[in-house]
Amino acid sequence: MPIDKTANHEKIVAAAEKEFLTYGFTDASMRRIAHEAGMSASGLYKHFASKEEMFSALVEPACQGLLDAIRQEINVQDGIIGTGDLSIWENGKDAKLTISYIYDHLDAFRLIVCRSQGTKYETFLHDLAVLEEKTTLAFMEVLKKQGVKLNDFSEKELHLLITANVNAVFQTVEHDFTREEALHYADTLDRFFSAAWKEFFGY
Repeated sequence: MPIDKTANHEKIVAAAEKEFLTYGFTDASMRRIAHEAGMSASGLYKHFASKEEMFSALVEPACQGLLDAIRQEINVQDGIIGTGDLSIWENGKDAKLTISYIYDHLDAFRLIVCRSQGTKYETFLHDLAVLEEKTTLAFMEVLKKQGVKLNDFSEKELHLLITANVNAVFQTVEHDFTREEALHYADTLDRFFSAAWKEFFGY
């Protein structure tokens, strides 16, 4: 009978996820993954060219899904801001939306946040902060053009504050919050940072 490659692939993925969650990317062993999947180490390379490719297969869909959701939300906010309605600052739900997505893909984000050292994903939170920083600065320019007077601020300080904001969201993963605990915390974060950003910018 022909070998069921789909079944083998699924076994490898499950074994790789278990290995990376336990040991992290750097210390993960292809031999242990192969043993867990019930095949030879050389058999793994018929499915994945490298350990890096294997790790990427586990986390890339979740990464791209979150980035797509953030970009979609940015587009929605841009449309609202363009109408002159700035009420989006009154009831921010950014943390809740992000945390809901994270907990829909929790193992992938455990790998990204806690086990990705040695991969390109170890800078994922920094990359999110950079995206948020660019978006915020663009938002500020729109407000200024609409005649909204804002406080002067240091872009270095802005970078640190946004980094703190992004890291605060992902602390739920590092501290192993349940979904219920994380969503409660998200409400707290949204209230805290919504008021803080308004104070910082003077809006």
